[in-house]
Amino acid sequence: MGLVEQGDAERLRRLQTITDAALAHLELGALLDTLLHRTREVLGVDTCAVLLLDEATNELVARAAVGIEEEVEQGVRIPVGRGFAGRVAADRRPVVLDDVDHADVLNPILREKGIKSMLGVPLIVSGDVLGVLHVGSLTHRTFGQDDVELLQLAADRAAIAIEHARVYEAARRARVRVEQIQAVTDAALAHLALEDLLEVLLPRIRDILRADTCAVLLLDEPTDELVARAAVGIEEEVEQGVRIPVGGGFAGRIAAAKHPVILDDVDHANVLNPILREKGIKSMLGVPLLVADEVLGVLHVGTLVHRKFDASDVELLELVAVRLALAIERARLHEQTVHLDQLKANFVAIASHELRTPATSVYGVLTTLESRGDDLTPELRAELLRVGVEQGERMRRLLDELLDLSRLDAQGVEVDPRPVVLASVLEEIAAAAVAEGVELQLDVPPDLAVVVDRLVLDRVISNLLINAVRYGAAPITLSAERSDSFLRITVEDSGEGVSQDVEGRLFERFARTEGANVGSGLGLAIARAYARAHGGDLVYDPQDRGARFELIVPQD
Repeated sequence: MGLVEQGDAERLRRLQTITDAALAHLELGALLDTLLHRTREVLGVDTCAVLLLDEATNELVARAAVGIEEEVEQGVRIPVGRGFAGRVAADRRPVVLDDVDHADVLNPILREKGIKSMLGVPLIVSGDVLGVLHVGSLTHRTFGQDDVELLQLAADRAAIAIEHARVYEAARRARVRVEQIQAVTDAALAHLALEDLLEVLLPRIRDILRADTCAVLLLDEPTDELVARAAVGIEEEVEQGVRIPVGGGFAGRIAAAKHPVILDDVDHANVLNPILREKGIKSMLGVPLLVADEVLGVLHVGTLVHRKFDASDVELLELVAVRLALAIERARLHEQTVHLDQLKANFVAIASHELRTPATSVYGVLTTLESRGDDLTPELRAELLRVGVEQGERMRRLLDELLDLSRLDAQGVEVDPRPVVLASVLEEIAAAAVAEGVELQLDVPPDLAVVVDRLVLDRVISNLLINAVRYGAAPITLSAERSDSFLRITVEDSGEGVSQDVEGRLFERFARTEGANVGSGLGLAIARAYARAHGGDLVYDPQDRGARFELIVPQD
């Protein structure tokens, strides 16, 4: 065999060692590590590195290196078309630098490491540039045509192997993502209680995103604020009851805009929650929790080191958020159903108890009159009849109130607002609700015209006036005004007001002050339900003296 043939055979043997390495690995990191060591050995060089193309930025990013590991450690990025590697990628052909010290190189590490000569070739698959493979020598060296051809042949095989590994990694990531999302879905389906659901899901979400913290804030609609409901790695959010206004800060912007927000550097970002900086969180990603385009809250993750969350991270967290939002909505509906079942059970029990007292009295009166009526004195007979009628009336009122509640719960009350002159309507209601001789002051502009449902007005105001007479003290004031597109009707008395132990449950069904022996405790619950059916509300305004209630009705 001649010298030329021996040289070709040796080149093929050396090239085969690189090809074998390219075919032996599916995982990109292991593939590059083996390829670079073999390439450096085959070319007899001191350094070897691979830079892969980031298509989004059109930059070459140092992915793996031997003898010049700093390229990867420092995340070197070279624009295509500039410097040594950039020219190799742009021109799609090999470039030789005989003297690095006097050449156009952007990467200062090349000179810092003392590299004197370099050879670089493009990594191309199906006509597309994947990146650049380059080698270097710590002594001046003239890379010949054989070196160029050998490195290019090695690069051609390496490019195929890299593309193969990328496809494999993409498939593996897709499989892992499906498994991760399935784990979230399984947990979402397995738990009905909201607390249990969040306790299980948040650690999983943190692990899936490879983050250090994960938190859920849910929307409090009355205040339009996000309230920290559950967290891992940042439990202080929940412990301190963090509340973020929609539109403000990191989470608030996510909820307002209904799209993801990335904070690459928390220290220099607009965040309202001081705990984020106190915990040392450096980077964050948050997405909205949406059901039928309605915001339920926000899900966010964070890292204790700076991290560039990319499009795949956003997509993954959004997929998780969709399932979490549905699970939260499902858990809420379950809790509401349980709560309603409890209310129904309590309602039946209390209603039965409330009806039993007057029913027993009426039955006792009738039984006594039937069995001993002839033996009773006229005075005793009259007293029994009075008690029977009184208790019968009490039972009738309670049944009417229970019927009202049933209609309101079933949304069976038709609200029909019509124009009225308010002063005359309120005078009629007051005359029917308040006995003559009770000091009542009516402070309503005589020409105030409003649009209201008279039945709603009667149910609410008459109840408030009866309560003022029954529990308060004169004088009682009934006033009204129209402001800010709302009609506000106020009933206030001069009594002792509502005790603090009752104030928190004032509008609950069957809520009564201790020792009260009149009334069913349903009146205020019914009054508020009527007010809300009208699109308004009934509120209690604590005062230093007396009780003050305000009916609010919108006026378009």
